[in-house]
This record gives sequence, C-alpha cells and structure tokens, in this order.
Amino acid sequence: MSKRFKVLLTNSIHPSYHEELSKECDVIVAPDTKPETLKNLISDCDGLIVRCQLPEDIFDNAPQMKAVVRHGVGLDFIPVTAATKRAIPVANLPGSNTNAVVEYCMAVIFYFRRRLNSIDSALRSQGWGKARPLADSSTEISATTLGIVGMGAIGSKLAKAATGMQMNVIALTRRPETLPPGIKAATKEELFSQSDVIALCCPLNDQTRGLVDRASIAMMKSNAILINIARGPVIDTQAVLDALAEGRIAGAAMDVHDQHPLSGDEAVFDCPNLLLTPHIASITASSMRGMSKGSVETILAILHGKNVDNIVNPEVFSNKAE
Repeated sequence: MSKRFKVLLTNSIHPSYHEELSKECDVIVAPDTKPETLKNLISDCDGLIVRCQLPEDIFDNAPQMKAVVRHGVGLDFIPVTAATKRAIPVANLPGSNTNAVVEYCMAVIFYFRRRLNSIDSALRSQGWGKARPLADSSTEISATTLGIVGMGAIGSKLAKAATGMQMNVIALTRRPETLPPGIKAATKEELFSQSDVIALCCPLNDQTRGLVDRASIAMMKSNAILINIARGPVIDTQAVLDALAEGRIAGAAMDVHDQHPLSGDEAVFDCPNLLLTPHIASITASSMRGMSKGSVETILAILHGKNVDNIVNPEVFSNKAE
C-alpha cells in the first residue's frame, strides 16, 4: 500500500475540494497563521496550500516538502527563493481570481461616484428631503478617465470592462507596445494628473514599492479616487490619509494594507472618504471554488510526479536532475 501524503492548509478551502483532497491525503488545517504554528505543523508535511503570509524560514524545518501551491495568484506570500534553494516546486493559479478583482474595482467606482451608501444613510436618518439632493452631485462614470497601473491579467480585464462602460482608459505599463487598441500608454505624471480614478493593479517589487508617494498624490485631481488592490506597500499610506483628511482627493479604497490583518487601532479607521476591506477583492463564492479546485488539482499532480504548466520555479526540476 502506497504512503498517503500529508498536506497542510494555512487556511480552510472550499469544502468540496477539501473533501476531494482528503481522499488521497491526510489534510491538516492550521488553527491560526502565526509563524510558529505554521513552522511546527509543516515539519512532517509533503504539501502546502497557501492563503496567508509565510515566514521566510518556513522551509527550514520541512524536510519532506514536495509541493507548495498558492491558493490564488500573488507570490509575495511565499518565500519562493527559499523554496527553490531546497528544490521545492512552487505553483500559483494565474487568472483564477481575475473576474472577482475586476468586479471589486468596478463596485468601488460606483460606490464613490453614485454615493449610494450616503444616500441610503441620509434617507434612513434624515428623510426623503435631505437624501434626494445628494444625488445632484453624483457622477456617471462614462467619459471619465480610468488610469490603470499594471496591465497584467487584472489590469487588462479591468480596462476591457471600463471601456465597455465608455470610460477613457490610460495605462502605466513596462510594455506599452502590448496595450490593446483604444488603451493609451501614459507616463506616471500623465496618469496621476489626468485620471479621475486610479486603480493599482501592479505586483509589489522594488520598482513599485512606494510608487504612490506624496508627490504622486499631489498630482491627482481633487475629485479623483484611488483604488489599491495591489499590495499595501505600493502606496505611502500616511500620505493618502493626509490627502483624504485635507480634501485633496475625493476618496480611496484599500483592500490591501501595510500589515495584515488590521488590528482596528490603525489611523485608517479614523480617515474620511476611505473604503476599507479586509483583502477580499479576489474572494467570492465562485472564485473560492475555482481557486480551491485549482489548488487541489495542482498539488495532487505535483505530488504524483505529473507535469503542470503553472510552476513558477521550474528550475527546481533541473536542479534535482543534476
């Protein structure tokens, strides 16, 4: 009888695919995501499905580890370099949550431009006469300019959705020659000064860390809104809070933050015109099911020695061969 693999889940996955994984593996769900908890649990595991930030030394005590799969797309949760040094293949699921994130961005745009939350609140607390005039200053999104930073899968699909709503779209990208027809390449200065909405869809790296600083925000229109679905350190959070408090920009949405999770004591909770969400742009019932399905299929394939296309460090296989 062949040995059953042991797989650690940093967080729960869709019940149907947890059950599917359990048919072939012993599955453990971490009771919390503290570094010490994860490091203790991983010591005798063969596989790991990741939905939280891993400590940099997570693989130091994982001699049996054969496969790591990101339940999603972003790889900054995983110390890929450390995994590669130990010949551990790492995979992610490109495109698995693109629709969900694009819908989140569009929802944020409507949240600020149509002011439905403010109108609802005023109607309930102050009555029809006070609520109805609030619509006079609401804004249709057609013919406004959306600036997208980062034209990967999410940025590209957001651009398509926005042009479908008759928005003008400009983009800051390293590869302007790949932009689809109708999307204009822009410099950073052009994008921040011309956009009515700015959506940050870029990965976090040395080039994007602190990209949105005080100088960038100073270029923005007073009626502009900023959406961060990239990573917290892409923006200077305090600079954004100061701009919102002083009315120099109209609004911002932060789904990602400098530290996860938020404790409730951060300055963001006292800031006006700021929509806060707990890193859920990519999470819907549909995307959770899809990401769980992809995670389970991928980790089982790797554990059973099959080739998969979504390995991000394929060099581990040539290293093993040597």
